[in-house]
Order: sequence, then structure tokens, then C-alpha cells
Amino acid sequence: MKFVYDDGGRAKAGFKGETGDCVTRSIAIATGYSYRDVYDAINALAKSEKTGKRKRGISSARTGVYKSTLREYMKQIGWKWTPTMFIGEGCKIHLRADELPNGRLVVNVSRHTTAVIDGTIHDIHDPSRDGTRCVYGYFSEE
Repeated sequence: MKFVYDDGGRAKAGFKGETGDCVTRSIAIATGYSYRDVYDAINALAKSEKTGKRKRGISSARTGVYKSTLREYMKQIGWKWTPTMFIGEGCKIHLRADELPNGRLVVNVSRHTTAVIDGTIHDIHDPSRDGTRCVYGYFSEE
């Protein structure tokens, strides 16, 4: 799968350094929204989260977003979730151009979220593991 370096507009928005903002970056890249708009929207949505035994804190656009917050945000902007891996089934779809649909996607893989546009990864590093990385599911425009 081809790879293009893309920070999603993070530097242009005035942010410096590296951090765990893969969800924010991927959404900005795939949707075309500004990094700052996505950053602010995720943090606003995170304020309504409840913590518990499994959630140590609330989501942060800068350091990590819980799955429930990501799904709620994507639903609000009209994107749908397509699961590609189920309990007990094993990996069926890998981060490869020939296994994912064309279009603009926000793809969930193990411990990372990345943007894929027409078979090309747009991220700050290549997360594909040479086409062996398993895709848990992806968001696409409805």
C-alpha cells in the first residue's frame, strides 16, 4: 500500500512536536475538516464522558480518544462504521489497498487509527507492517 506523509494540518494549526493524536489527525485528513475544528469538537464531546473502572479519564484529542467517543463523533458527522473483524473469527482484512474499498476512510487497526484515501495511507508513519496489519473496521461517508 502506498504511503504519503500527512500531519492532517497539525503544524499549520500551530501545534508542535509529536503526540498520540492519531484519531484527530486521521479524521482531519479523511474528512477534509481543519485539524483545529476536529480537535475542538472531540474535546467538547469528551467533556460529557463518564469515567469508570475501565476508563481512567476522559478522551483527549491530543493524547487519545476512547472508541465510544470516536464512534459518537463520526456518527454526528454522518460517517458509518463497518466492522471487519469479529470475536473468534481472526483477521480477514489487512491494511492493504486490494482489501479495502476505495474512497476516504478512517481505519482502526491495533492501537492506532489512520486515514486511507483511495488505497493510499495518509499518516505521519506507515502503520501497515508491510500489508500484514489487521483492520478491525473502518468509517466511511454514508
